[in-house]
Amino acid sequence: MRTSPDDQPGPDLLAGLATTRAIRRYTARPVTDEQLATLLWAATRAPSGSNRQPFRFLVLRRGERAVEARALLGRAAHLMWERKLEADGYRTGSGSDPSSPKSRMARTMEHYTAHVAEAPVVVLGCLVRHRPADPLEGASIYPACQNLLLAARALGLGGVLTQLHTFVEDELRAVLAIPESVGIHATITLGEPAGRHGPVRRRPLGELVFEDGWGEPAPWAVDPPGTRFTQAGPPPGIAPGAPPA
Repeated sequence: MRTSPDDQPGPDLLAGLATTRAIRRYTARPVTDEQLATLLWAATRAPSGSNRQPFRFLVLRRGERAVEARALLGRAAHLMWERKLEADGYRTGSGSDPSSPKSRMARTMEHYTAHVAEAPVVVLGCLVRHRPADPLEGASIYPACQNLLLAARALGLGGVLTQLHTFVEDELRAVLAIPESVGIHATITLGEPAGRHGPVRRRPLGELVFEDGWGEPAPWAVDPPGTRFTQAGPPPGIAPGAPPA
């Protein structure tokens, strides 16, 4: 397991933050046991409320139950994309122009939907509850999930955090024997990118950061020279009961 910055390839932390894309296309190269150990070690360094460390990671590769769970998640991906196509208008407006960013995103999502069950690794980010479900509990699992994705970036891998499990959660729990006292908070696919990482594009910093009051500009919130920008994605329009991808 690599744990020292001196023997790890990849960018420094700030460069990694600026270039870690959501990777949805993977080569067929397996993720090794050593890489997995490094990724999960980094994930479990994340902070959590009262340092309870309630995060748990269920890794799905090629075992019998993993194959069944992957098939469920593949079905979930199709359900998710069908709803998202309609809710976010991917078939209308700029979505009908093959060269538009919306169309390019649609092609990426269609590929991901078709191949999600074949990703080299699928990780379920879970949380052991010590009290009833609470929206605040995400603070004790999502930092660990982001650590996992950043560690993947450092090792030349990539991934994306989704909510695919929510479409088939009851069946998934049964197959994997996940107790009801454990929340499933993320489905993360991982592998070697078939493309490449960043730099990522976002809206200008001045549109996203305020000072002293909502909507009040922060004069110091200036993007580094050479930053490239993008608009936000489709506006929220997800059908009732359909979680985001």
